[in-house]
Amino acid sequence: MIKIEKLNKIFNENKPNQFYALKDINLHIDKNEVIILKGVSGSGKSTLLSIISSFMKPTNGLVVVKGEHIAKLPDKHISNFRLNNIGFVFQSFNLFDQLTVEQNIIASLIPKEYTQEICDKKIDDVLKLINIFHKKGQTISNLSGGEKQRVAIARALVNEPDIILCDEPTAALDYDNSLIFIDIIEQLQKLGKTIVIATHDTIFNDLSIDCRVIDIKNGEI
Repeated sequence: MIKIEKLNKIFNENKPNQFYALKDINLHIDKNEVIILKGVSGSGKSTLLSIISSFMKPTNGLVVVKGEHIAKLPDKHISNFRLNNIGFVFQSFNLFDQLTVEQNIIASLIPKEYTQEICDKKIDDVLKLINIFHKKGQTISNLSGGEKQRVAIARALVNEPDIILCDEPTAALDYDNSLIFIDIIEQLQKLGKTIVIATHDTIFNDLSIDCRVIDIKNGEI
């Protein structure tokens, strides 16, 4: 599903303040795997997620996602690829506080040009899956942190991507809501999703779900 070979990411390349964020990363991720990228802040795990999701291009190296060399795709094509194949759950949710739950999720469907009927069904289905349907008409500003996280996950899932990427997904959650998030991950794995989670939260140390833990330190696996 994801193949990374000899990947490097250098910021301020060839300048006095040059910084290697990632160094010679080699990583193969199979379909339906759950990967936990463990490391302290600044270790490079979020940069790696950004490259896998195509939000950021590597300095050099191979990045193949679902058979596509995504680092070589032009911007228009990479946007379409990400829309159809990757769901991203951001650390800070990145929701529109003044809009409702439904309006936040439908924003991800607009580029698809679906009919209203299809949009309504997709939104209802994903809200029921994440158990937040009862908040469909609520504005985001009136939701708790855990509820906002569920909406962010629903938005990431509404286009039915095969790959879900999560960047520090429990950073803004308390312990109980973090456990709920882990339960949702287990549900998504059962649906056949490939999931990569970047975190330094110790709650991921003893998961009951089948996963592979990869440690990153100073940009190296």
